[in-house]
Amino acid sequence: MKVVVIGAGEVGYNIAKVMSDKNDVIVIDKDAERAARANELDVQVMVGNGANVDLLRELPAFDLFVAVSSNDEINILSCLAAKTLTQGKAKTIARVSNPDYIKKPVSQKPEVGVDVMVCPELSLASEIAELLYIRGAVDVEVFAEGKVEMIEFIISESNPLIGKLFKDLRLNQVCTVSAILRGEDVIIPNGDSYVMPDDHVIVIAKTGDVDKVEALFSPETEPSKKRKKKIILIGCGDVGFYLANLIDKDPLIDLKIIEQNEERCLEVVDLLPHSLILKGDATDIDLLKEEGAGNSDVVVSVTDSDEKNLLCGLMSKHFGAKKIIGRTTHPDYIPVFEMVGIDIALSTRNATINEVLRLTLSTSIESLRALPQAQSEILEYSVTEKSRIAGTVVKDLHFPSDAIISMIVRGNEPLIPNGSLTILPEDRVIIFSKPEAYSKLNRLFK
Repeated sequence: MKVVVIGAGEVGYNIAKVMSDKNDVIVIDKDAERAARANELDVQVMVGNGANVDLLRELPAFDLFVAVSSNDEINILSCLAAKTLTQGKAKTIARVSNPDYIKKPVSQKPEVGVDVMVCPELSLASEIAELLYIRGAVDVEVFAEGKVEMIEFIISESNPLIGKLFKDLRLNQVCTVSAILRGEDVIIPNGDSYVMPDDHVIVIAKTGDVDKVEALFSPETEPSKKRKKKIILIGCGDVGFYLANLIDKDPLIDLKIIEQNEERCLEVVDLLPHSLILKGDATDIDLLKEEGAGNSDVVVSVTDSDEKNLLCGLMSKHFGAKKIIGRTTHPDYIPVFEMVGIDIALSTRNATINEVLRLTLSTSIESLRALPQAQSEILEYSVTEKSRIAGTVVKDLHFPSDAIISMIVRGNEPLIPNGSLTILPEDRVIIFSKPEAYSKLNRLFK
């Protein structure tokens, strides 16, 4: 596939890095320093403005156009130009941050030439919001318009499930355990599988059954559905505002926001009427103590500074905060953040990369979530009448051993798969898969 990437910042660089293994990639950036960094990859690099139509005319034919510069307008304009120049043949993806352009993490904007518009900041805020509501979770992703959730738990030493065979627990009445991450091993479980302390467990469940799943995999954490949660949010930039806006009206959340920029405080104070907004520097030890960081259920630090997020998180942890969530602009720093004491570290990069991968893997993939720690992905496939898998009973499928059907969504009803269930056209099938199984899966759903 021929791919053009506009913008060689952190997101563009990593998209080019991921795509360059099996595709011909051209990276365009007007900043010579960023372009030089991209030159380290196995890609072609051009210095210039990605919205310059004359420059785009010089490009060889391309299949996918990804605009991820820091300027929303350039991204949208360049996608529109790419659509026009290719007579609508190229797929286009634009990254945007401005809420005037997008109201949900991922949407389609064909009227401006954008097949997929992605807001990484809103995507990250939505993920953090889910983590606030699910006790014990260290990662959450929503599928099938919110009907299905992927949740990652860490098994504590006191968990009563430890050592018990799955076939004796009847977990498939509540959820599908899609994977167990044990050290560097990724285990796709069967009836004889079991969990051990410190295992990371990837669970797929109906949204309505999340309470039951929490009780199974994180029983030692305090139920908090009816208790008001004390949340401190550090930073009210794009990510912070999106997050605050998602939870501001929740009567069971007591939200306190610390923002250093006085002008920004004045901008958002009327937009977040149920939140307490404080002008101050959260790296000030006395301020954190006075505002009750040690008594907080969750401290979320999402400023634009990795160093500040790390420092604020570690100080809050030292004071006694129950859970720390920190943002890093460099995805490679995620394991470092978590190694030194941040409970959950997240980056905005993944949302855009997931959409790029979805468009390149298969036309039948509705959504995709990469799980770097498992070197695997959660894929949501749509079944058509032409799909080889249509009309087949699950137990008769010659399904790849490196993948597992985790949930089937039929109409508005999520179904936990069993051997007697038949796959029907218009079903959506959610699958946990290692890379080795991608080609086989694509053939089944083609």
